[in-house]
Parts: sequence; C-alpha cells; structure tokens
Amino acid sequence: MNSRVEQTRTASSTDVVMYVVAVLLVAAGVFAFYWFENQWSTSLRVGAVVGGLVAALVLFMFSAKGRDTREFLAESRFELRKVVWPTRQEATRLTWVVAGVVLLISLIMAGFDAVVQWAVKLLLGH
Repeated sequence: MNSRVEQTRTASSTDVVMYVVAVLLVAAGVFAFYWFENQWSTSLRVGAVVGGLVAALVLFMFSAKGRDTREFLAESRFELRKVVWPTRQEATRLTWVVAGVVLLISLIMAGFDAVVQWAVKLLLGH
C-alpha cells in the first residue's frame, strides 16, 4: 500500500493544449485513412492511423496525466513482484476445478430451462 498522500492537480493550460493536439493527431490519422482511400495502399493508410495513435500517446505521456500514468505503471510493476504466483500444478488443478464447476452450473441451468419450457407449454396448452 502506498503511504503517500494523493494530491489533486488541476490540468494546466499546457496540458489542455497537449490533450487537444493528441486528439487532433488521432483524428488526423483516421481522416487520412478515409481521405486517401483510393490513392494510398491499405497498409499505408493503417500506418497513418497507427502513427497518429503513437504520436498522440507520446504527447500524452509528457502531460501531467501521462506522468501520473507512468508512475502508476511503475508502482504496479513493483507490486507485481510481491505476488506469489501459483505453480504449474496448482494452476492446472484449479483450472480443472473451474471447468468442472462451470459444467455443473451449465447443466443445472439447462435443467431449469427445460422445466420452465415444460411449464410454459403446459400453461399454453401445447
């Protein structure tokens, strides 16, 4: 658990400009995809979309929210090191247990469905 006090930060005007430019970069990539439909190959048009997304992501990562996102990802990676992962045998055994429970519940639901169908047919006189 992180003991630091969370401080709320408001977006500065620079951050707002960065967000707007990032959205415009994504929009430009999508626009290029459709505008150059007959002039460019599909792979080049997809590249324009991916390029717009990547450029927007890079720009976003330099904003305040981007710094917060990088910090969150670093802390998440640190926390993942603390996890005690199950062994292969434990994971396999639990997978079989989950599959068995899913099968059992699906059979129970199928039984309920059959009973409801029978009751509806009985009530409707079919």
